[in-house]
Amino acid sequence: MNKPTFKIISKDGKARAGEIKTDHGIVLTPAFLPVGTKATVKSLTPQQLKEIGIEAVLANTYHLHLQPGEDTIGKLGGLHKFMNWNKPLMTDSGGFQVFSLGVGLEKPGVKFLKDLDYGRLKIENRTLKVEDRRSNHHPSSIINNLSSTVNPLSSNEESRPRLNRITEEGVEFQSHIDGSKHKLTPELSVEIQEKIGADLIIAFDDLESPTYSFEQTKKSLELTNRWELRSLKTHLAFQGVALEPQRQLLYGVTHGGQFESLRRESARFVDKHFDAVALGGAHRNKSNMYQVIEWTVEELDEEKPRHMLGIGEVDDIFEVIERGVDTFDCVIPTRLGRMGHVFIYPPEGNIKNRFRYDITKSKYAKDQRPIAKDCDCYVCQNFTQAYINHLFRSRELLAYTLATYHNVYFINDLTNKIRQAILNKKFIELKKKWLL
Repeated sequence: MNKPTFKIISKDGKARAGEIKTDHGIVLTPAFLPVGTKATVKSLTPQQLKEIGIEAVLANTYHLHLQPGEDTIGKLGGLHKFMNWNKPLMTDSGGFQVFSLGVGLEKPGVKFLKDLDYGRLKIENRTLKVEDRRSNHHPSSIINNLSSTVNPLSSNEESRPRLNRITEEGVEFQSHIDGSKHKLTPELSVEIQEKIGADLIIAFDDLESPTYSFEQTKKSLELTNRWELRSLKTHLAFQGVALEPQRQLLYGVTHGGQFESLRRESARFVDKHFDAVALGGAHRNKSNMYQVIEWTVEELDEEKPRHMLGIGEVDDIFEVIERGVDTFDCVIPTRLGRMGHVFIYPPEGNIKNRFRYDITKSKYAKDQRPIAKDCDCYVCQNFTQAYINHLFRSRELLAYTLATYHNVYFINDLTNKIRQAILNKKFIELKKKWLL
């Protein structure tokens, strides 16, 4: 088995079109990776993902460790066989989930926020269920923007006891499933990812809070650096002793919060020690996130692949790719799909409506048109807005599948269009068509 490799095929400004070659196939970049947290992309089968054209999926180390466990997955032939996905897989380190059990619970207002139009900050503070939905049950924070970017917000929300404890060794935490106690260390995080056999894996990191001061952020970054070196050591050692060595590509993660000096320091550190880079951490807002990418990319080797953790809004996709990001993952298309929010192309789709609408509204109950004009996906070629509206209102499970299928297709299709534009040196032209 060979270690995954990356090469750039074409550039248009800083935007790159390339390919990541793995033993399970080639990922043409830029590429969108749907999130398959628990070894499944919610409401879609692996065959449907292939029909859509998805080339790689991201799964979650933390969740798979708790259930069913890496040993079980290993005994059943590894994650690819376990979930019947014979294309490339990426796994994250679990650091993001551990953060949500710590500062994310302990301090009011530290949530996964959204930078909305006109600079307004909103918060998603509940899980929205179709069964509970009423006509006015769509908080604007969810409808207008969904992002994994972590930002600060002053809030009246009451704090809850944190479920983790961070030490030099790692993180002790309570399972969100049954409250049982666990410990996740850099060594164990990498060992889990090695055992389940993902092609692209991520070093264990400490996610800083957006409420941290410069000194607190620096301390968190220094801990991340030590943890990442331990992750790398474990990764290199594991390759030599495993019975069936997995030639995996290990991504180092950049951090540093909103601070330029720390971001550049982190980028240089990761670039020195790792063959691939994942851009992570907390951002104040979209503008700060774009700045962070620019600071980071300036310190990186041009030939290394760059993955952006947790973005999926249309404008974000254009902006991060324009700044040199190769791959990205996000729950936006699947989560919105289950809520009945579906994507549409320009000119119907635009910045103002966030390129989507709520198909569960009564005005679509008799509409014979497809979800999106000029969309070639299976759903738009075979079903009407009226039918999908009926499914949601009837609480039929097929509603989730059809809306999610379309949304994943849309984001993947957009990414493919961007790749082709880069190859043709027309990236800016395409961006203007979509965002202006």
